Amino acid sequence: MLKNVHVAERHDTSVWPLGFLRWALVVVFLWFGCMKFTSYEAHGISSFIIHSPFIGWLNSLFGVQGASDVIGVLELSTAAALILGSFIPLFSALGAAMSCATYAITLTFMFSTPGVTAAPLGGFPWLSGDVGQFLLKDLVLLAASACLLIKSIQVAPARATEATALS
Repeated sequence: MLKNVHVAERHDTSVWPLGFLRWALVVVFLWFGCMKFTSYEAHGISSFIIHSPFIGWLNSLFGVQGASDVIGVLELSTAAALILGSFIPLFSALGAAMSCATYAITLTFMFSTPGVTAAPLGGFPWLSGDVGQFLLKDLVLLAASACLLIKSIQVAPARATEATALS
């Protein structure tokens, strides 16, 4: 029975290292997603949300904890899609696209959140240690997500062609 289970990265040995990216993203989304349901995290991300031109409306509509809860649900949904994506290429693409959207939005905080640059050093391009450098890591997470998305899109049609050929 297990011979019929196809793990997305296993069928093509040239891309098995993408499995590391997938599972690292899963850990990040599970961990951060669960944290969003705590008051500590909700208040910690509030200043990012309030100043965001894309998700600033969340606090107005749901309040500080509600906005954090919504983001938590989205992050846990992303983790679930990435997990399912290790077996079903369509979910791999969905989870990777959700991950890309997450990190694209958080990178916009670099431009909308006060305190991103280090004023004592003259501002841009010097990033503050507490906000700017914290956000900069999302550039790597976006790149990992994009790599997984690109490969997921390339793999999905091949799997469909194989299924058609076997019919």
